[in-house]
Amino acid sequence: MPKGYWIGRVDVSDPEAYQAYVKGNGPVFARYGARFLVRGGRYEAVEGQARSRNVVIEFDTYEQALACWRDPDYQAVKRLRDGHCVADIIVIEGYDGPQPS
Repeated sequence: MPKGYWIGRVDVSDPEAYQAYVKGNGPVFARYGARFLVRGGRYEAVEGQARSRNVVIEFDTYEQALACWRDPDYQAVKRLRDGHCVADIIVIEGYDGPQPS
């Protein structure tokens, strides 16, 4: 069964206020078995428009990834970042098929 992912691209306008969200999201993520694969870090935008912060979070399944997003506890924590950033976030199913040889 393919894994699920959150892919986020974020521009933070108030880093201090955004930290309340960062500190508050851990318990909800832990409940869903979330694992950060990318959390900030260096990047080079080689094509298209970039944002200043990039995040990839892995979940065991697509359904878990959606359930975490829809969880009322996560939505309450998410409100801590509302107005302090601009974010593009998708929840996507991973690919579990053949790879290039």
